[in-house]
Amino acid sequence: MDMPPYVLEICAGSVQSALAAQAGGAHRIELCQSLEQGGITPSCGTIEQVLGRLAIPVFVLIRPRPGHFCYDAEEQAIMTADIRQCRRLGCAGVVLGALDPAGRPDLPACRALLAAAGPLPVTFHRAFDACPDQAQALEDVIGLGCQRVLTSGGQPTALAGQAQLAALVRQAAGRIRVMPGAGLTPATIGAVAQHTRAQEFHASAKHLRGPAPSAKATEFDAPIWETDAAIVRELVARLGAG
Repeated sequence: MDMPPYVLEICAGSVQSALAAQAGGAHRIELCQSLEQGGITPSCGTIEQVLGRLAIPVFVLIRPRPGHFCYDAEEQAIMTADIRQCRRLGCAGVVLGALDPAGRPDLPACRALLAAAGPLPVTFHRAFDACPDQAQALEDVIGLGCQRVLTSGGQPTALAGQAQLAALVRQAAGRIRVMPGAGLTPATIGAVAQHTRAQEFHASAKHLRGPAPSAKATEFDAPIWETDAAIVRELVARLGAG
């Protein structure tokens, strides 16, 4: 079967969101949970349920907690164990990243994580956007053997960072996929695709789920974001029209 000229990856924070992403025509998902905190590693049960119900590739986010990307030995051990679990469960790939205190890719930590991933494809996530020297960071990530890097070009959104994204695509020269992400919507994805010449794109296509069917608000209430199949469908259409 012919592959499309682009790949749309949807960040899905639940089984329901993963199913909506597939229904909307996504080519791959990045599975996480706690999307409102930037995403952390999903539970084993969530991964099992998604793998059992999706036909498209499932990449799993390896992030043990919210916050910065400098991880101590205990956190790195957790990440290694989660990667090995993803391999056992049959995930298509993993998404990871670690930085040193200077904001550079933590090469020893990342090499250990990639060794745990073995043959699984690896995406270096938006920890990349915290690197002060993205040109050097890209060479570091390429040297690690990652297949792609998810980035907004160091800006709050991919649209704002599209000039830097285009530069990264040129620098990569086919050695790694540079995947624009952050704030991509049907209104902006076409322009970002045209300007950057990237081939893969990352979006959440999310909407705010309604409140719980309870008359009483509690301290446990929090916003819940879910993927909207209609938004995914429109993203796919806009990319195809470009």
